[in-house]
Amino acid sequence: MTAEQYLESLVSASRAAQKEFEKYPQEVVDKAVKAIGKAIYDNAIELAHMAVDETHMGNYDSKIAKCRNKSKSVWWKMKDKPSRGIIERDEENGIVKVAKPIGVIGCVAPTTNPVITLMHNAMCSLKCGNSMIICPHPRAKHVGVKTVEYMNEALDKLGMPKNLIQIIPEPTMELSTGLMKSVDLCICTGGPGLVKAAYSSSKPAYGVGQGNVQVLVDRDVDYNEVAKMVIAGRIFDNGVLCTCEQNVICPKDKADEMIAALKANGAYYIDNEEDAEKLRNSAFPGGALNKEYPGASVAKIAEMAGIEGVPADAKVIVSCTKGYGEDDVLAKEKLFPVLALFTYDKWEDCIEIARTNLEMEGSGHSVVIHSNTTEHIEAVPPVINVSRYGVNQVGGTALGGAMDNGLNPTTTLGCGTWGNNSLSENLWYIHLMNVSRISYKVPTMYVPSDEEIWAD
Repeated sequence: MTAEQYLESLVSASRAAQKEFEKYPQEVVDKAVKAIGKAIYDNAIELAHMAVDETHMGNYDSKIAKCRNKSKSVWWKMKDKPSRGIIERDEENGIVKVAKPIGVIGCVAPTTNPVITLMHNAMCSLKCGNSMIICPHPRAKHVGVKTVEYMNEALDKLGMPKNLIQIIPEPTMELSTGLMKSVDLCICTGGPGLVKAAYSSSKPAYGVGQGNVQVLVDRDVDYNEVAKMVIAGRIFDNGVLCTCEQNVICPKDKADEMIAALKANGAYYIDNEEDAEKLRNSAFPGGALNKEYPGASVAKIAEMAGIEGVPADAKVIVSCTKGYGEDDVLAKEKLFPVLALFTYDKWEDCIEIARTNLEMEGSGHSVVIHSNTTEHIEAVPPVINVSRYGVNQVGGTALGGAMDNGLNPTTTLGCGTWGNNSLSENLWYIHLMNVSRISYKVPTMYVPSDEEIWAD
């Protein structure tokens, strides 16, 4: 069987399941969605261990937390939300909105989140009456297959149609590219090359941009609390998430206090150019990311870089810098537990450093702002073009949506046109439905005169 024939068989089975599933009422659909999330929650330990052992990225505790927390937040924020049939009646404007499925959704998943990306996209897809075909990353195919097995077991217990969720067990570039062209819409969570392929597939697609989360630190904050949050975000799952904090930008007159707070909370600080240069050359040889670094431990990083004196219990490495933007490669996204430290005189300078770093890499993604001055917080968006600004939160665990903020819980973070994406928010189930509008004439609607319309 050729790759094309194989994909045709998957899509045919998926479409048959979807056509049956789209007939089900909201309450039945929601039971299926809940069952998927609960299956991942219940099997978090096994799936987390499989993910780390297969991909050699991240750590067990963080991946367990991701499985449990993301499944909870996705279901909680989907629960009781209308997604089938009539979902809204706007009497004032005479509009009735009717949700309809898109059909067969494709999911091309990354190696960094090989479990919760599948779960989240499947929950969003089924919420809207769609079916899904998944192409996992080749280095995460076994845990991907197991994840789908658990989700399908939960659906089988509810008597749902077979083949609602399918996975390609032996993924290849040919199959992932072919899948993008075969489905009705594809969600592509991966590197720039993969996202570009999705956008070039001739089918609608949602992709992601590169992360490089800048942390802007004001003078009016508790530096110990900031250090705790920054380190918690930076080290989560050994820093492989695009939402993890990357660069700390603090006032020059508070630098000693910031460094002391980071050290007090488990950081090892590189205060000399010699070791900083070792880190640069090892992590980014020739300016490109060393593929051995993503998800590596602090001990492994120190060993690879040849940096001596790093304590065995160090949680993160924080490095001094020699400039920002193109002047220091450490200003780039680092998918491992290393932070770069920058300093500023005025708040405007802090914003400019963050903007320059993001213009180099990470436009459209996210920043974290630690400040209690509304004027300073709201001065950031007009200058820095990102899709989300997290205020006094842990970026690593909050920017993808959390139980205590209003961002959509997701694993696919759109970066807007700044990051060459069509979406400038967190992917959610509302993006996986077509919405038709019934328009009624509104006799009582006010119709202004021409003079009123064009008056100053």
